[in-house]
Amino acid sequence: MFERQKTIKEAVTISGRGLHTGRKVNLTYRPAPENHGYKFQRIDLKGKPIIKADIDNVVDTVRGTNLESNGATVNTVEHVLAAVAGLEIDNVLIELNGPETPIMDGSAASFIEALSKVGKVEQSMERKVFNIKSMVQYSNEDNQSELIALPSPEFKLAVMVDYNSPVLGCQHATLNRIQDFKDEIASSRTFVFLHELEALLKDNLIKGGDLDNAIVVVDNAVDKSKADRLAKLFNKPNVKIKSGGILNNIKLKYQNEPARHKLLDVIGDLALIGMPLNAHIIASRPGHTSNIEFARKIKEIIKKDRKTVQPPYYDPNVDPVYDIRQIQAILPHRAPFLFIDKIIELSKTHVVGIKNVTIDEPFFAGHFPGNPVMPGVLQIEAMAQTGGILALSNIPDPENYLTYFVKIDKVKFKNKVVPGDTIIFKLELLSPIRRGICHMHAIAYVGNKIVTEGEMMAQIVKVDKNNSEDSTPVAPVPKTSKS
Repeated sequence: MFERQKTIKEAVTISGRGLHTGRKVNLTYRPAPENHGYKFQRIDLKGKPIIKADIDNVVDTVRGTNLESNGATVNTVEHVLAAVAGLEIDNVLIELNGPETPIMDGSAASFIEALSKVGKVEQSMERKVFNIKSMVQYSNEDNQSELIALPSPEFKLAVMVDYNSPVLGCQHATLNRIQDFKDEIASSRTFVFLHELEALLKDNLIKGGDLDNAIVVVDNAVDKSKADRLAKLFNKPNVKIKSGGILNNIKLKYQNEPARHKLLDVIGDLALIGMPLNAHIIASRPGHTSNIEFARKIKEIIKKDRKTVQPPYYDPNVDPVYDIRQIQAILPHRAPFLFIDKIIELSKTHVVGIKNVTIDEPFFAGHFPGNPVMPGVLQIEAMAQTGGILALSNIPDPENYLTYFVKIDKVKFKNKVVPGDTIIFKLELLSPIRRGICHMHAIAYVGNKIVTEGEMMAQIVKVDKNNSEDSTPVAPVPKTSKS
């Protein structure tokens, strides 16, 4: 099923303090164009440098995931990214006037609330999702963490945490649909063990920490002097501690809130891969370091996969979107100059067409008769006809329009096409159709081989009843996609 990319309808700002720096910061989510992805911008620095939310820009994972690029850093990005990933927002610019995102209540709830208030909007380009095809595994013996990704038609995530804590015990959390992130996971707060607090303070961290933005787990009894010191640290009149409990007896939102928060962190860290996944992920004792190393492995697989030729899947037993009669109702071409037999995929932004090459094609009589090869120019013409279907499918009365190709660029002929071959043409929009101009990237496959590729630009022109074109090109009126 074809799904389009999404961004937010308008900008929205959240203000708070950074967990580790303690500095007040304003964070603004802004709409971004197609294929922009997630990017941060430090508007407080000279030149307002951009930091792409990418796994390659992770510089450390000390109590959070921290990025650096173009001479600028942004720290503790996981909750901010989990919110946009959890809401299935693809493109957004995140402005900051400081080095760290605001911690808020230690969850993603404030970010989810702000983004939900402004809402999402669909964009023109197709949403790109990577399908895990075989098991991906990462383990770290030092911290006893393990993450596994298994093939799945949708995104699922299961997390198990066990820190040998009598308070937390062994906890599990699951997310079977990313659409449930907002209601089931987003409000789960970060947590820390009491014995970790002093070490964090010694390392000059958690300056913005507060009993309102973290769950503090107390495994052992604490004497009054330490309790008084903690009260002063957190600017509280007193701190209540019970052995085997939670600092100040904070009520958990869920019995397994710590496990749910670890699941939230995994989603935020995996957002740095650069695209959503279809996978069933199982994580045992995940942490930022393990999450990032696991994400690196998946991104390497994506990079290798992009180098592998992957033609559209063609099953001749499945009814086409358009058969030859429906194609003839849209295109003015006829034999022997109609080179498309079927359209098997069609959306607002892409089309896939089929050409069965037979020995009785008229051009084989004169084009290397002893060694028949389909002329490259006719492959380009077949591509153009397939692209014409895409262009004309976006208007309600395609029979009243023609497409004229005004530019063909970057064409490469990589393998020959001979009788008996089935060519699969795939064309995708490089930009939205505007003012009747359709700009596409085209690839022709035979089997797993690319035979021809290039870029094409067509102009959609309205014709009068006498089939003579008007003097002015007419931009198409969008209609519902046929896929």
